[in-house]
Amino acid sequence: MTAVALATACAVIFGTADFFGGLATRRSKVLAVVVLSQLGGLLLVAALLPVLPGHPSTAALAWGMASGVAGAFGIVLFYRGLATGMMSVIAPTTATTAMAVPVVFGLLTGDRPSPLALVGVVLGLFAVLLVSREPDNGGASGPKAGPILAALVSGAGFGGFFVLLKLAPADSGTWPLLGARIASIALVALLALVTRRSLRPVPGSLTVTIAAGVLDMAANVLYLFAAQRGMLTLVAVLVSLYPASTLLLARYVLGERLSPVQITGVGFALGAIALIAAA
Repeated sequence: MTAVALATACAVIFGTADFFGGLATRRSKVLAVVVLSQLGGLLLVAALLPVLPGHPSTAALAWGMASGVAGAFGIVLFYRGLATGMMSVIAPTTATTAMAVPVVFGLLTGDRPSPLALVGVVLGLFAVLLVSREPDNGGASGPKAGPILAALVSGAGFGGFFVLLKLAPADSGTWPLLGARIASIALVALLALVTRRSLRPVPGSLTVTIAAGVLDMAANVLYLFAAQRGMLTLVAVLVSLYPASTLLLARYVLGERLSPVQITGVGFALGAIALIAAA
């Protein structure tokens, strides 16, 4: 399976996982959602280790744990943003920063995409910016600064997560993800202990929380294999198009309104995928 196909599938699943995560945080406490969803992801990656190729090593676990720390900060802030702001605004805003960090890193460390692929990268950036535009709310107040700031910092954490996973040995398979989950669960559990926050889920939220974690881990597996097969600059752009699926789910499940600009952004996202795939 090509890096483009893996990254595109990753984006779809990431977006779906974020939708479920947003639903869970509207029903339960953020730290409880993060820890329980991460536990669901840990169970999935533990089950996949014997059946997927890969060699454990100190480097694989170390890079994975470093990425887990970055990802933990990212997901706590992201879920908090989803719980207090519009999904169709928070998810794309996070993705913009999450895309910028690995793209810049990839270009600085030697990635040289073809001219056609670079056009796809630029189109992908426009796509993320367009779907980030808030729908016309008929004169109501705009998005709050708090959730937007959380989304930006969250995106930086996710971008660091993508870069650090890419630095793991190419033959390590899914072992870095095991390290990432162990580190992120330990960090968030420690944060909950220090702040005296309960990790007990609200009744009725457990199923959607576990679903978010399992889908997130499935997307992480696809990303890791895509990053091992292709340039980080291109893979990161494709993965960062995940808000399109979050946005569409928010529209059809929650009834959040989409503006013509956002719909155009979804179209640009499809064009970016086509250009990068053709390169």
